[in-house]
Amino acid sequence: MKSVEVNDLVVRFSLEVLAGKKYLNRPITKSKAYRPGLEFVGHFDFFPTEHVQVLGLKEITYLHKLTEEERNFHIGNIVKYHPPCFVVTRNLEGLKYLKKYCEQEGIPLLRTKAATNEFIGLLDAYLVKALAPEIAVHGVCVNVSNIGILLRGKSGIGKSETAHTLIRRGHRLVADDIVVLKKLSPQTLLGTHDGKTREFLALRSIGLINVPRLYGRKAFQDETRIALDIELTEWKKNALYNELELEEKYTEYMGVRIPHIEIQLQPGRDVAGLIEAAANNWYLRQQGYSAAEEFIKRLEM
Repeated sequence: MKSVEVNDLVVRFSLEVLAGKKYLNRPITKSKAYRPGLEFVGHFDFFPTEHVQVLGLKEITYLHKLTEEERNFHIGNIVKYHPPCFVVTRNLEGLKYLKKYCEQEGIPLLRTKAATNEFIGLLDAYLVKALAPEIAVHGVCVNVSNIGILLRGKSGIGKSETAHTLIRRGHRLVADDIVVLKKLSPQTLLGTHDGKTREFLALRSIGLINVPRLYGRKAFQDETRIALDIELTEWKKNALYNELELEEKYTEYMGVRIPHIEIQLQPGRDVAGLIEAAANNWYLRQQGYSAAEEFIKRLEM
């Protein structure tokens, strides 16, 4: 199971550590933050104990209104489940009782100046990506007109050279050689690099180039949602393809289905232009338009 440490949150969100400094290496394995509410009045049937617990103005104000005996009782009931950490928002103060229990139970108590909903939104977005299931595939990932494309094909077929042509046409590189695919939801696949090859593109006969240094910062981006899976293949002389076929083909990665297109290579063929056409055609299909369907309707008139 993937995890991040509490200290990763401290660094990323510049959180103040109020208690539990020795326990910042505690793992976080769940991607959604939780605001305990019913738990403060004794209902624990659905308490997600493995989630980051966020305490905002509503929760802290309620705790402040309790007597010391009541407060100690309710907080004691929560900390005994040992959630990864507590985060108090809005720089709220008067937290001696929380510090006491967190130190006793070895739970980090953190604080941020951000508003509660704002912080939860940022935290959830970070954890969803950081904890997402992922695989690495051989290929190139590019963003063409804000549409993420995974280019695949056997070694030497021309994936990187095609990506270079797309970059020169104003599109963006995401990853070369190793593409990391992250499953953010049953319908969403994110493509990114592995960190080591970030910004680099390997061109045969030329070697490595640093894309943003050669073509500017707009020529590279860290990640993109994958919309199309395009496979570059050798030209098949006698292959017959029905270009009016309406049924889409798909490739599946970790259960996420991505529309699949095969482009055969031949000297003089504008592969980059075909990829641009495929991206724009995919966009039109998302808007409900199909050129093939319109053509068939014309034939039936």
